[in-house]
Amino acid sequence: MNRRGFLRMLGLGGLTAVASGCACAIAHRAARKPNFVLILADDLGYGDIGCYGNTRNRTPHLDRLAREGMRFTDFHSNGPMCSPTRAALLTGQYQHRFGRDFETALSAKARPRPGLPVEVVTLPDALKEAGYATGMFGKWHLGYEQPHLPTQHGFDEFRGLLTGDGDHHSHIDRSGNEDWWHDERIEMESGYTADLVTKHSIGFMERHAEQPFFLYVSHLAIHFPWQGPDESGHRIKGQDYWNLTKLGPHEADQVRPVVQSMVEALDKSTGQIIAALKRLGLNDNTLVFFASDNGGYLDYADRFGGEISNNGPLRGQKGDVFEGGHRVPAIAWWPGRIPAGTVTDEIAMTFDLMPTYLDMVESPFSDGPGHPPADGLSLAPLLFGGQIVPLRTLFWRKGAEWAVRQGPWKLVGGAEGTMLFNLNDDIAERNDLARQHPHLTQQLHAAYQRWQDGIAGGMM
Repeated sequence: MNRRGFLRMLGLGGLTAVASGCACAIAHRAARKPNFVLILADDLGYGDIGCYGNTRNRTPHLDRLAREGMRFTDFHSNGPMCSPTRAALLTGQYQHRFGRDFETALSAKARPRPGLPVEVVTLPDALKEAGYATGMFGKWHLGYEQPHLPTQHGFDEFRGLLTGDGDHHSHIDRSGNEDWWHDERIEMESGYTADLVTKHSIGFMERHAEQPFFLYVSHLAIHFPWQGPDESGHRIKGQDYWNLTKLGPHEADQVRPVVQSMVEALDKSTGQIIAALKRLGLNDNTLVFFASDNGGYLDYADRFGGEISNNGPLRGQKGDVFEGGHRVPAIAWWPGRIPAGTVTDEIAMTFDLMPTYLDMVESPFSDGPGHPPADGLSLAPLLFGGQIVPLRTLFWRKGAEWAVRQGPWKLVGGAEGTMLFNLNDDIAERNDLARQHPHLTQQLHAAYQRWQDGIAGGMM
């Protein structure tokens, strides 16, 4: 069944929700359809905010969100880089189904330019069929030209950048092009990216306060170029930044306070969005979910060591399949629905969000024959009923590097060989247990091979 046919089918009903345990979600569902606000930070490390142990960055709004909601300790991005996670988030599928391009950041230099396949059903596609207004503000990074724009993948409204790392003030991309869009055309604006994203997100909620909405707040912060809200633009139209000038105007020993100001700008934005929800009287019927698209950089090209992100006790950084590359902060907030002060160590991933939302609105999303595969699963039973997430085997792959997770066990393969870790005892992935557990190592490696063969066979 093609994308259009599947969307027509959505309107007819008659299929079951994703999760068999959705009874608890139904029991906790509001009388009217809930709103969804999804806030995605860029390159925010596991230890970059206060509720995850950071003592330098001031993040009172995110910390309050965690105190009033559910904080995840074992939440993972689907990839250790930007585009892969975003593709998985919006489709509920492993991004690898769309080809090898989706294992890393989509290249703006490639010809033809890659983009999210037009036939895939996205989260905003499905929610529109369920009567939702859909808006996205901020970073897209899933295509650079038609037919791969946000408005062609289910979003009614879009303002932001198509590339992955525009200047936060001048909104110029690495190739020296203007990169601030309004739907399907360039429409430049003055202002810091995080501030503009916040302004447009609040405006969207104000315009759609009387109908259910899905708001995707896709921040560029804290991705390079590292620039604080009180600085000026670095990039100039017509110049080339396909070198280390892409990182911004700051030399070594100057970046730490800049990144801190970017983290705090993210926190300020979250506080303003929550305040707007309360002002509009929507906070009692809105699920807010905050997460990062991957782990943080600890250094870049052997520069800025210790000045960028904080991944807490985790090994590795953005781009790695070790925990530092993909274990990320995540918070779910819905006053009166999600018990305040909950901390969960259940394992979840970005691609679980689409099944969760569609479960909550009883959208007929199925992974049966003829329908899009649902690689993720609904977290509604966890969020609203405290139920455990079923045991499953999860996978990461970026080029020759790969990892498999099952319960506490994680097998990592690549240039450094094959290593087995028990994350319950060794979250820092220091103690390789592969020789002590050869049978388990073989089992997990075989599971990875089966997954890889299945993904290759299921590519679009």
